[in-house]
Amino acid sequence: MLVAAAVCPCPPLLVPEVAAGAAPELEDARTACADALGVLAAARPGLLVVVGPGDGAEPATHPEGARGSFRGFGVGLDVRLGRDRDTPQGPPLPYGLAVGAWLLGRAGRTDTPVEGLAVGEELTAARCAGLGRDLAARADRVALLVLGDGSACRTLKAPGYLDERAEPFDAAAGRALGAADGRALAALDPGTARELKVSGRAPWQVLAGAAEGADLAGTVLYEDAPYGVGYFVATWS
Repeated sequence: MLVAAAVCPCPPLLVPEVAAGAAPELEDARTACADALGVLAAARPGLLVVVGPGDGAEPATHPEGARGSFRGFGVGLDVRLGRDRDTPQGPPLPYGLAVGAWLLGRAGRTDTPVEGLAVGEELTAARCAGLGRDLAARADRVALLVLGDGSACRTLKAPGYLDERAEPFDAAAGRALGAADGRALAALDPGTARELKVSGRAPWQVLAGAAEGADLAGTVLYEDAPYGVGYFVATWS
């Protein structure tokens, strides 16, 4: 059963070593993420699953100890998912899960088992919800760390340029996250999300499925669009 969730953005710029001189610009977001992870720890889950955007047409699981890297961003920084396990060499963590692993490492060591799930934009809302329900059934007390960004089309200088639909889409997502409204998250249109370059749609809809039947309250800790990309930090508990 899902007992808590933290929703965080996943730009590599969240990692100060990647952001370099621009690191102070996202310090408020980092602080909010740390607070959100504190809510997860307080829930004392028996299993923590990190859910983030992936590239494949099928969901990809990553075991505890799986490794990721920010070397592709010019930084010699490696991370691992949860505790250091003797994990067979597998595919590296996608960037979203690597940011999640970095956030967990920054929060401090935990004895809670940790796993990763990457979901791509090709997955339908129904498929994402089904994955979420499966995760919630994995243990008596399940927590999710959900990584994903809103639209990358919020301003003229945004990665996807300006799209007038971006701000209303992000506003609807923000309201759903703040109200722990799984139905509203499940209703986000995958096609529109793809056009608006929203990396969080599929992970958020996994959360919606996991939260079915759970009595959770939502709180938004941070909401902004630096660099023209919608970033949200929220908790469900």
